[in-house]
Amino acid sequence: MQSHRSMGRVYQQPGSALWWIDYSKNGERYRESSGSPKRSDAVALLKQRLSEIHQGRRVGPAVNNTTVNDLLEMVQSDYLNNARRMDLRGPVKWLQDFWGNDFAVQATSDRLAKYVSSRLRAGAAPATINRELATLRRGFNLAARAGRVGAVPFFPTLKEANARKGFFERDGFQRVVSHLPAALRPLMQTAYITGWRVQSELMTRQKHHLDLASGWLRLEPGETKNGEGRMFPLTPELRSILEAQLQETRRLELAQGRIIPWLFHRDGKQILSYRKAWATACKAAGVPGALVHDFRRTAVRNLERSGVSRSAAMAMTGHLTESVYRRYAIVDEATLKDAALKLSAAN
Repeated sequence: MQSHRSMGRVYQQPGSALWWIDYSKNGERYRESSGSPKRSDAVALLKQRLSEIHQGRRVGPAVNNTTVNDLLEMVQSDYLNNARRMDLRGPVKWLQDFWGNDFAVQATSDRLAKYVSSRLRAGAAPATINRELATLRRGFNLAARAGRVGAVPFFPTLKEANARKGFFERDGFQRVVSHLPAALRPLMQTAYITGWRVQSELMTRQKHHLDLASGWLRLEPGETKNGEGRMFPLTPELRSILEAQLQETRRLELAQGRIIPWLFHRDGKQILSYRKAWATACKAAGVPGALVHDFRRTAVRNLERSGVSRSAAMAMTGHLTESVYRRYAIVDEATLKDAALKLSAAN
């Protein structure tokens, strides 16, 4: 690239379709791959590096040798250090499968577009792909602060479909419960009533979070997605479920001769996964593909039907803003039919 010879150049190595850049800083020469077969991407990267040098930003081997895996490790460490409750296993798996041991500098616009295309062909939903890209973007931001990458590339954002509108009517839910392993039944029954997140908010409950005397099930501050504590009152049905669970736990403690701290457990051990058993039960109950997350919409709807105030319902289910709560307070078909019957009776 003649126009940049005094400052740098772009070139191709023999037998390679990829374009490389060559530039110098403080008398030291640097070469790095653009990761792209497009000359224009290499030119853009060279201009970016020259701009970084002009601004006094770090470039060179430490930047060039940072891999995508390094970025993902930084994200996982950041989530762990800040006690952020989000399961990164899915996003990290798909990102690692695609990028392998590639360097971060190879995450160019065309490679990111290819990642999106590959995930769409694999049947991933736009929302899922957006979460994966957000994980990688977080890694770039953390690495940029640490001087591990020169700049954060542009990340595409896919348009997401409208939120799901799934609900569980009680009879359908009871059918699913009947096909679940006994250890999972009280967990899912509690999720159905409270609308709390199963993985992060219920599977982590210990016995001391249940206060039968005062009548509350508690989430401590810092344990929730929004960081705020939460309490759900023990309705007669919920109390009955949890009292029976405690009785079963005491029976196991006596039989095993040890203390079981978990409120929900599988033979005394913390429940770590439920998805396979859930999918099997839903298929057997005739509702394949139903989501556990549908419990949040169902709980909101049930609270609305019961006449619970919106502010109280938001506090119970953990929706921080009314706009998010309204996404879940969708009027379902059964409610509309009930309204039509009332209207007919009034005329």
